[in-house]
Amino acid sequence: MSVNDFLLKRKYWIFDLDGTLTVAVHDFDAIRKELGIPAGLPIVKTIKSLPENESVVLQNKLHEIEEKLARNASPAQGVKTLLEKLQRFNYSLGILTLNTRENAWFTLEALGLEHYFSKEFVIGRWCEEPKPSPKGIHKMLKQWNITANEALMVGDYLYDLQVGRAAEIATVHVDPSGEFAWPELADIQVNSLDELAGLLPK
Repeated sequence: MSVNDFLLKRKYWIFDLDGTLTVAVHDFDAIRKELGIPAGLPIVKTIKSLPENESVVLQNKLHEIEEKLARNASPAQGVKTLLEKLQRFNYSLGILTLNTRENAWFTLEALGLEHYFSKEFVIGRWCEEPKPSPKGIHKMLKQWNITANEALMVGDYLYDLQVGRAAEIATVHVDPSGEFAWPELADIQVNSLDELAGLLPK
C-alpha cells in the first residue's frame, strides 16, 4: 500500500473553503486595497489588531465583500464527485475557513453542498484563532474525539498546509496551476478534487 493510500484511508477530512471547494475568485490584493490594508499584510490578523471602533467597521466591510463573492461562488471541479464518494464511505467532513461561519454556510448553500457538512464542523475566523493557528483543527479533533493521525487537511493555499503541519495532521495541496509552491508542506499534491477522488478506493 502506498503512502497516499494509507493517508487517504483517514476518515476525518477538513477542507478549506474558498479556492478549494469553490473556484478561486478572491483577489486578496484588491480586497486589501478596498479595506485600506497595506499590501502583503494578513487581512484578518490586521483587522483584529486595530482599535475596536476601526476593527468593527472593517469587519463589516469585509463581510459584505465576502457575501457578494459567496453569492457568485462556483463549485470547484470534481467537488460533488469527491464529497459524494467520501459520504458513501462514511467519512466525517469539516471546514476550516478564513471566511466567517455565516458566509461559509451561505456559500455551501449557494453551491448545494450544505448536506455534506454539519454546522458545528464549519469553523470560521471568529470561532477560533484563524489559520495558520491550529486551534480550529484541535477543536474539531476534540469534537470528533480522535487523534491527529486520523485526520487530513485539504486546501489550496500556504495557510492550509501550514495549519495542517501545525496540528500534525496529513495535508493535501490542491493546485490547478500544477506549480505546487510548498512541496515540503504537502503529503499529497493534486491538480483538482476530481484527481483526488480518483485516488480513493473505487
